[in-house]
Amino acid sequence: MISILDKVLDVSSPLSRVRQGASLFVATLLVFVVGYYLLDPNKDKTLLEAIYMVVITVSTVGYGESTSLSPQLQLFTIIMIAVGMTLATYTFGGFIQMVTAGELHRAIGQQRMLREIDELNDHVIVCGFGRIGQTLTEELTKRNQNFAVVDSEAKSIEEVERKGFLGLRDDATEEETLLKVGIERAKTLVTSLPSDADNVFITLTARNLNPDLLIISRAELRSTEKKLRQAGADRVIMPTIIGGQSMARLVTRPTTADLLEVLSEIGSEDLELDELPITKTSPILGKTVKMSRLSKDFDLLVVGVKKPTGEIFFNPKTDYVFQENDILVVMGHSYDIQEFVKKTKETP
Repeated sequence: MISILDKVLDVSSPLSRVRQGASLFVATLLVFVVGYYLLDPNKDKTLLEAIYMVVITVSTVGYGESTSLSPQLQLFTIIMIAVGMTLATYTFGGFIQMVTAGELHRAIGQQRMLREIDELNDHVIVCGFGRIGQTLTEELTKRNQNFAVVDSEAKSIEEVERKGFLGLRDDATEEETLLKVGIERAKTLVTSLPSDADNVFITLTARNLNPDLLIISRAELRSTEKKLRQAGADRVIMPTIIGGQSMARLVTRPTTADLLEVLSEIGSEDLELDELPITKTSPILGKTVKMSRLSKDFDLLVVGVKKPTGEIFFNPKTDYVFQENDILVVMGHSYDIQEFVKKTKETP
């Protein structure tokens, strides 16, 4: 009987078995309460008496060796005992299986993760924990950036938990899922699923939920790029094209390729590119590139400046004046960049 229920309900996990079994058990009890109330030939039973009959029957307490029930109620009671005990055994069995399989521990852990995700602000949502997603989360961890991962695969979320990241096993294409990971409070969403259609759908949903969100989406086909931008993506990354360009660079400009590899090498903490916002407290606000002494005092190379309008100046001239809300792009050793950032924070 239990195996038949498993097939009928198409249960995928012990937790699902407990949920569905408990729902059916409660629904069955309600049906039998109504049955006792309506099938009484004398029509003198109260609703409380009907509930009482169901409870003492299913709990196997019983009424004694003899009964004054009518034949139809006796048959009704036999059916109730069979169905009620089967569903009770089925539900309790699922609970035992859930405990022994570690499902209960995972369910509790998922609730804890959801509470921690609820506390995130200005975080990054990573949809998909494949090779791209794993590399991305490693880099975000190095830069102390808060993020939450969404993936529908159990193995992927197990890996997320093993690494100590926040993750949710769910379908990222669903609006409810994105709300669970705090999309209205997030600053960036990266969708790196292998399916272009899923990435387009996630992008469209995310843009509707948060108009100010920075959305970075993966695409496999060139034709998908236009669709992603129409759906609301700010940036579209095509790994196959980037890989091909990198290979071509190795062939035609190997020295340039070596330099870029050093800058982008995973685990390299020596030389890097970084962007630094120019704020009201920045020590170089209102100064020219020459006056800022970024090269002499901090050994930093000014690569470019991005204006609030989005315009970018590469290799700005020495007389360029840094203005508030400019984004300064510099190249240098990690230690030197950190020293400049530290001085910026200390400046009143």
